[in-house]
Amino acid sequence: MSDQNVSDKKPQPDPAEDNAFFPSSYSLSQFTSPKSDLNDADYPTRYQGGKKVLMIGADERYLLTDNGSFFSTGNHPVETLLPMYHLDKAGFGFDVATVSGNPVKFEYWAMPSEDAEVKGFFAKYRPQFKQPLTLSEVISRGLDGYAAIFIPGGHGALIGLPESRDVGAVLKWAAANDRFVISLCHGPAAFLAVGDSDIYRGYEICAFPDALDEKTPDIGYMPGHLTWKFGEKLKTLGFRILNDDISGAVHKDRRLITGDSPLAGNALGKLAAEALLEDVAAR
Repeated sequence: MSDQNVSDKKPQPDPAEDNAFFPSSYSLSQFTSPKSDLNDADYPTRYQGGKKVLMIGADERYLLTDNGSFFSTGNHPVETLLPMYHLDKAGFGFDVATVSGNPVKFEYWAMPSEDAEVKGFFAKYRPQFKQPLTLSEVISRGLDGYAAIFIPGGHGALIGLPESRDVGAVLKWAAANDRFVISLCHGPAAFLAVGDSDIYRGYEICAFPDALDEKTPDIGYMPGHLTWKFGEKLKTLGFRILNDDISGAVHKDRRLITGDSPLAGNALGKLAAEALLEDVAAR
């Protein structure tokens, strides 16, 4: 990305694609930080069993906006790595999968560049991010070895996951087999993959508000507006979205654990790790 004054609200061109853009310098100064709020990841009684967490990552880079421009996106590093860090420290390993089997895409411009712990953890899982499993193959070999499903946020979660039959199959399996599903920010858009199923009717969640997505082009975070509102569609499935702003809020409703934004990454990881440890101890 080019060096721009932090007051510049123009989206920064992504030279890898025609009419594609990263967030403006101003928006990055407001919504990213060189260090995360990672903390309190001490779990004296770690899980010693063999069940893992299945992380379903974004495998598409470019999100088409209403004016024909592309937003250069993927999974948000903080939303991905902080929850994973807590679960890893609690003793849960990961399998990483994408719908296509292509590498996980990251909004690397949001990586906390001075956070050695987070960057070191990214390096630990880099081989899996670069060569993930194909989700359909994971399903075909069976899902019983997973204690939870994790779908991180970032606008990349809006591309392909909400329409994926494989994502829908995994979510329906989790509901039928009493497994946790963990997600935050735009990640809950993937819940739309269950189609007209009623498995989530009446559930309360936190997610990134549609109203804030509507405002992000004003500061150049996105080069245009989204072409659809995932929160509105989630409500048609019977979800109640608890937050109308972002504050780092998290919420657990039965086996669904959600957070509102990158601000929720650490708290979501803590809540998820404690819930999974309690669950495996009771089984």
